[in-house]
Amino acid sequence: MSNVLPRDDSGGLVGTLMSSIDRFSRFLGLSVAQFYIFCAFVTLWEVVARYAFDAPTSWAFEVVMVLCATGWMLSVGYVTSHRRHIGITVFYLMAGQDTRWWLDLFGMVVGVFALYMLATDTLVRALESIDIVERYGSAFNSPQPMMLKTALIAGAVLYLAQLLTNLHRHFRSDVLQTLVLIVGGLMFLRLAVIFIAHYADGGAETVNQALSGLGEALDPRQIINLRDYDIGTVSIGIVIALIMLMATGMPLGVVTLLISIVCALLFFGPKGLYLVSTNAFGLLESYPLVAVPLFVLMASILEKAGIAEDLFDAMSIFAGNLRGGVAVQTVVVAVVMAAMSGIMGGEIVMLGLVALPQMLRLGYDKHLSIGTICASGSLATLIPPSIVMIVYGLSAQVGIGDLFMAGVIPGLLLASFYVIYILIRCYLDPSLAPTAEEVAARTGGDTSLSTNRLVAVLLSVLLIACVMGSIYAGIASVTEAAGVGVFGAIFIAAVRFRFNWTLIQSALTQTMSTVGTIIWLIVGAVSFVGIYNLIGGGDFMRSLFSGLDLPPRGVIFMMMLILVVLGTFMEWIAIVFITVPIFAPVVVDMAPELGLEPAWAAVWFGVLFVMNIQIYFLSPPFGPACFWLKSVAPPEITLQQIFVSVIPFIGLQIIGLLLVMFFPEIALWLPKLLSG
Repeated sequence: MSNVLPRDDSGGLVGTLMSSIDRFSRFLGLSVAQFYIFCAFVTLWEVVARYAFDAPTSWAFEVVMVLCATGWMLSVGYVTSHRRHIGITVFYLMAGQDTRWWLDLFGMVVGVFALYMLATDTLVRALESIDIVERYGSAFNSPQPMMLKTALIAGAVLYLAQLLTNLHRHFRSDVLQTLVLIVGGLMFLRLAVIFIAHYADGGAETVNQALSGLGEALDPRQIINLRDYDIGTVSIGIVIALIMLMATGMPLGVVTLLISIVCALLFFGPKGLYLVSTNAFGLLESYPLVAVPLFVLMASILEKAGIAEDLFDAMSIFAGNLRGGVAVQTVVVAVVMAAMSGIMGGEIVMLGLVALPQMLRLGYDKHLSIGTICASGSLATLIPPSIVMIVYGLSAQVGIGDLFMAGVIPGLLLASFYVIYILIRCYLDPSLAPTAEEVAARTGGDTSLSTNRLVAVLLSVLLIACVMGSIYAGIASVTEAAGVGVFGAIFIAAVRFRFNWTLIQSALTQTMSTVGTIIWLIVGAVSFVGIYNLIGGGDFMRSLFSGLDLPPRGVIFMMMLILVVLGTFMEWIAIVFITVPIFAPVVVDMAPELGLEPAWAAVWFGVLFVMNIQIYFLSPPFGPACFWLKSVAPPEITLQQIFVSVIPFIGLQIIGLLLVMFFPEIALWLPKLLSG
């Protein structure tokens, strides 16, 4: 019991050091947040130079990649100091205070080990890359790989330092705090020795020999070698380990990174760490991933400029005397906001803050209001520019533009289902929702909009059309369209008289925190999938599906059920990177039997996948959408009421999923039309 409470270490030399690491992490996070606006500017300049001056740049791509990768990696200290990493906290929150203390301790110790192993190997690879640039660098040999590897090692070291700081504060005992300092000091001393020896005469060779000798002496395969077991047994062990580690509440990125490192060591020995760092580095070269922070930044600027409120008020003008009109306008606003952001969590929070109080004040039924907000807010997973689709496209290696186009009609179909359901419910039971005339008679409210607010709404709709239209027309890539969209959002904020230094800094900080929260989860998931496929896991899983005595759509049903199960305890990003590299090739192989071309089969499955994720977002007892709404709902609204309210809308989502499954053209008609 003496170690349950963290100690205040604000005094003394050690306390000063810990506080300095905290301040540095936060300062660095806020500093690299500025990189995203520079990325947007460079991307905008590339588009302007290409079309206005017929002089495309030769440097914009690499500059954007380096800036974004640096921003991703160096934001980790800020995220870790604020404890914002994504984890499965359901079981963690059910535990008592003492148990949570031990779970936190376990998570931090495991994280320190995983990050130290990653940092050691990444440092060696980064130094080797620097040597290559110094010796052979030229206009034909870009320094970009060296810079990306340097960003990766910097991020890993910063993550390790901040995690050690958190671990030090976790203890109350002087002895244990001193032990953390000693262990941390030895870790950084070894990293320093590797760095210094690399530049000493013959030092690099000596260090490599020493590391090889130490690795052979400490080779974990001498204790257990996974090559001695069949891949089925190994897969079951990996799944059990994943579930057990996730249940502790530790960050999912640490869980998947740890499993990657352990599998690499037990299959390939210490040299297998090269595979982990290589997979992590490969992620930083994914140019389409740059679109994620740019779309997040665009959405953050529009949100903080008050566009959500403007849209809601603008739609109320057109609600007329329709019973349930405010609920219908909420769905319409949600569709427009989804097309602006692609971020479901933020949209549900905004609707919860703007629409829910409005509907409750006007006398709308509580369950109808809650269900409408959760369901319509979840449309951001399907309506482009969906962040989920971007991540799926990266994992399945499918054109993101095609995925965006394929999600339009299913997204509008679901929105139509919600509207029809609301109107039918209100027609059958008029007490669920008043008409605008009844509301006006009771409240005397004025829903008129000022000119600048109305102009901002119209410009927002125009921005969506331009961003999406440029992608569909092939004028700009997804990333370029997102970069242009950022400056479109800034212009709209200026029209709204909301643009200022505070707004842009707040939007950049939110973007940095949001992207920094998910990027290390993606790093861990990508590393895990890479190792698992290398040991034969991908082939094993594909053989399992092909061995099932089921028709093609039966196999698709099995995949959907697996996703539902995984969704009960795993974050969607981890689900994407763990399942899609296995599922997508199976679907492509079955394309002729499904009556589809292989290229379109992966797109169709992507829509099914995203619709399944949308159902998971709402499904109790772990539906994230329900928890997001609860965080901003009035205190009298309970989580149980939210769960009950979303059930009818989950039924509508399942109907939509089945329609797209049995009638693929619902998803594929538009992308096929626009592609040729």
